Amino acid sequence: MLRRTPPAVLTAALTASVLALSGCGGVARSSTTTPLVDRGTVRIAEAGETPSFDPYSTFGASQAHYAYDSLVNPAPDGDLATGLATSWRATATTAVFTLRAGVTCSDGTPLTASAVARSLTYAADPGNQLAGARTVLPNVPFTARADDRTRTVSVSSAAPFPFLIRTIGLLPIVCPAGLDRPGSLARATQGTGPYVLTRYSPGGPYEFTVRDGYDWGPDGATTAARGLPEHIRLSVVPQTSTAANLLLTGGVDIAPVSGPDRARLTGHGLATAEVATVIGLTFFNQRPGRVLADRAVRRALVSALDRRGLANVAAGGTGRPAEDFGAEGAVCHADLAAANLPERDADETLRKAGWTRSAGGARTKDGRTLRLRLITSPDLGPTLASVAELMARQWTALGAKVEFVTESLPALVNAMYSTADFDVVVGSTPGFALPAGFIPFFSGPAPAGGLNFAGVANPEYDALVARALREPDTSGCATWNRAAATLFRSADALPIAEGRSGVYGHRTTFTTTFGGRLVPTSIRLHQ
Repeated sequence: MLRRTPPAVLTAALTASVLALSGCGGVARSSTTTPLVDRGTVRIAEAGETPSFDPYSTFGASQAHYAYDSLVNPAPDGDLATGLATSWRATATTAVFTLRAGVTCSDGTPLTASAVARSLTYAADPGNQLAGARTVLPNVPFTARADDRTRTVSVSSAAPFPFLIRTIGLLPIVCPAGLDRPGSLARATQGTGPYVLTRYSPGGPYEFTVRDGYDWGPDGATTAARGLPEHIRLSVVPQTSTAANLLLTGGVDIAPVSGPDRARLTGHGLATAEVATVIGLTFFNQRPGRVLADRAVRRALVSALDRRGLANVAAGGTGRPAEDFGAEGAVCHADLAAANLPERDADETLRKAGWTRSAGGARTKDGRTLRLRLITSPDLGPTLASVAELMARQWTALGAKVEFVTESLPALVNAMYSTADFDVVVGSTPGFALPAGFIPFFSGPAPAGGLNFAGVANPEYDALVARALREPDTSGCATWNRAAATLFRSADALPIAEGRSGVYGHRTTFTTTFGGRLVPTSIRLHQ
């Protein structure tokens, strides 16, 4: 049985890409030809504060890669690279990691297999309520065992889960000193990573200092490399326009930028790493008694939409309709939408389903008007309200009475998970890099027993997922994609546009992985 996700994870997962597990990234390229700066300081802009650096908390998880290592590392090409483990093997229910020799914690103590197993067990314990860890770990219970003599950590899951390496293997490992005093992890780091947190100020800046002697990074990366910064300083810059200005004036060295401000950064010799996103994942409320419990109505609404027009609105005039529920570079990503979305005439589909136009143009069936409550929140993205407004116009032309509402983020979450007072919600994709991440949103119980807030009931999807869960790692991609295709055919949800944001560097070079996460040992500072 799938484990229920805590409320803290629920909110975060539905509104942003919390933690990228694996997928494509890229080398950031620039026109920088100046000499490298040894032992300098790189200034990085972050969009929000980090009130806790506990790597298993919601906020600390996003910064954990500076100070903590994982058993494996995501590679820019979507594959996996070595980390604390030099080799690994897995089935759908077991995984075995062989640890690298000579790894030490930041306090100097050697890392043992027992220490790794203890960290995995602590992170997975539901009694600890570690929201950040739950975004990484598989959603099935597991046990971890250690053999210090052979330096192996063995994991057994209670139910099949194909991505054990890409979940358990990517969890930040906390050293024993941190597990002995977990409360200290909010303001101090206890890991094996390339940096150590050495400065914390409420609201920022936060500063990490390099560890000497570190040589077990991705594929053996070391902190002795020329140009690697001695200090990494994170400053909170909430506005993307401000981040763009600071990049152009040299006020920061690295920053993520999205939206129209990206155009201002072109032609200035900045390093640029593209980040694929999906804009506007739309859900249809299928709970009993709602008008969209009727599959024919959902299919009619989807076929009535101008997907190209919606994509252009979503991406500022340069949009491309989304191909899949996850972003490009996600594991098993494929072009599924075009071949599986309903294309039948929307008017005819509704007529056959019993919905006829009244004299005033409204659709009615058995005395009931086709009414839709369409909600979104500008807190999820600057273009989502315009996307939803265009949807409303197109459905109004079809004869629906559409109530279009923009909500604050808390009100939107309340409607989705408490009152269920919506028919259509245009939100932000949960940025999952693995197809398994979407399971609780498309199957299982509705809140408060689960995350299936739209009440999706798709037996074909459920059967294919059950099969895919028994196929190790990416060998099951064909089955995962067949499962996702059923969601398109049934109009259970609709991703709107393929989007792009970027990570930019001033006088720096670096690599990123899925979701735009920086690889700390790849950062180089130039004069």
